[in-house]
Amino acid sequence: MAELDQECSSASSCSRESCEGCPSKSGGPQSFRVDQNAYSDIKHVIGVVSGKGGVGKSLVTASLANALARTGARVGILDADITGPSIPKMYGLTGPAEALAEDQILPAVSSNGIKVMSLNLIMQDPEQAVVWRGPVIAGVVKQFWTDVVWGELDYLLVDMPPGTGDVPLTVFQSLPVDGIFIVTSPQDLVRMIVAKAVNMAKLMEIPVLGVIENYSYLVCPDCGRKIEVFGNSRIEEIAKEMDIPFAGQIPIVSEYAQLSDEGRFAEAENTYIGQALSLLQGI
Repeated sequence: MAELDQECSSASSCSRESCEGCPSKSGGPQSFRVDQNAYSDIKHVIGVVSGKGGVGKSLVTASLANALARTGARVGILDADITGPSIPKMYGLTGPAEALAEDQILPAVSSNGIKVMSLNLIMQDPEQAVVWRGPVIAGVVKQFWTDVVWGELDYLLVDMPPGTGDVPLTVFQSLPVDGIFIVTSPQDLVRMIVAKAVNMAKLMEIPVLGVIENYSYLVCPDCGRKIEVFGNSRIEEIAKEMDIPFAGQIPIVSEYAQLSDEGRFAEAENTYIGQALSLLQGI
């Protein structure tokens, strides 16, 4: 990560290099793949994306990682949400990350064996605001691929920031992504938001493994009735319209939030993620 300080001080605007792979410029995806770390051997790279923020994307990422780990798979999480990283907090992980050499950074490891790399594991103050321009942030994400010693992994889950900006573009172009899950919530704008993510994936020729709806409903603790807090869900209908797999619904579960806040999400067993897990294991 030695290049990081230099990039932060010198980058003041979008560089020519950062624009070269833009689909708007080229009319389609180009190959800008970067080599993974020499000490890494990763079988599958899976992105977890959302068209907007606040839909629980990190919860879905961590839930999938936990479920995979329970099957005996070797799993890692690359926290690509540079300006709003939450994965280390969920697993109770703190920095600084150990570096064996300039290009050999060791990921932190959760109590259930999941390897994690996040900016919060590198910065001296994890609460410091990250006020960087897009090209710098994208460069850090690439370094998490080239400089981190992931070792042998069956799955590397990439927790992306919301939207279709610099970081998703960098991940899609630079990493060998096998597919993505789109996370959304049951709101009126959901079709448009999902469509944006689907269209970007198609443009970059990345398969959509499925769409997962979070915050689908709340189960009344007294009577067991499902309360649709955000309105009626249309996610199955939308998935069918867009010809993408429906990967399940996750209700509002206070236990998940509590375990996240306490840094004990390794103990969480999200039983609603089974359909997505099956789709993931089928690639």
